[in-house]
Amino acid sequence: MILEFIFRWSHVLFGMVWIGMLYYFNFVQTEYFKEAEASAKADAMEKLAPRALWWFRWGAMLTFITGLYLLHKVGAFNGLVTFGIIWLGALAGIIMFLNVWLIIWPNQQIVLGLKDGDGPKAAAKAGLASRTNTLLSGPMLFGMLGSKHLGVDYASETAVFICLGIIILLEINALFGKMGPITTVKGVIHSSVLLTAGLWAILGLV
Repeated sequence: MILEFIFRWSHVLFGMVWIGMLYYFNFVQTEYFKEAEASAKADAMEKLAPRALWWFRWGAMLTFITGLYLLHKVGAFNGLVTFGIIWLGALAGIIMFLNVWLIIWPNQQIVLGLKDGDGPKAAAKAGLASRTNTLLSGPMLFGMLGSKHLGVDYASETAVFICLGIIILLEINALFGKMGPITTVKGVIHSSVLLTAGLWAILGLV
C-alpha cells in the first residue's frame, strides 16, 4: 500500500514537471521566440532551452516508468477492453513519451546546434510532435481520471478500439502530416478540449 502510494505520488509529480514543461514550450517559449530579438533568442537557445529540455525529457521518462508500474498494479495488462479508459490515457501517454525521446529531443539537438543536421527541417518535426503531445494531453488526463472516477462499465469494445484508433491516427499525422488546426496556441488548446469531449462521447454512445 505504501509503495503503491509512493509510485502514485511520484507519477503525478513527474507528470507535473513533464506536462508543465510541455505547456511552457508550446504556450510561452515558442511564442516568445517569434518576437524576440536575435541576440535574446540566441542567448535563450544557448542557456535556457537546454536546461528546460533536460527537465522535460527526464520528467517524461520518470512519468513513463512510474506509469508502467501503476498499470501493472491495477491489472490493466490483463484486459484492454475491461480497462479501456485507462488504456486510452496510457496509449496517449506512451505515444507522448516516445515523441519526446524519439522525435522532439533528437531534432531539438539539431536546432540547438548540439549535433549536425537541417535546422529548419528539424524544427518543423520537433514542433509538430510537440503540438501533437499538447493535443493528446487532454485525452491522456481524461484516461487517467476517467478510469477511476467515471468507471469503465459503459465502454463497449467497439468504442474503446475506435478511440485508440483515433489516437494512433493523430500520431501518424505527427510523423508524416501537417499542423493544421493545432498551429496556433488557441487552436491546439481548443482541439485538445474538443478531442477529449469527442472521445468521451464515443465511449459513452457507441
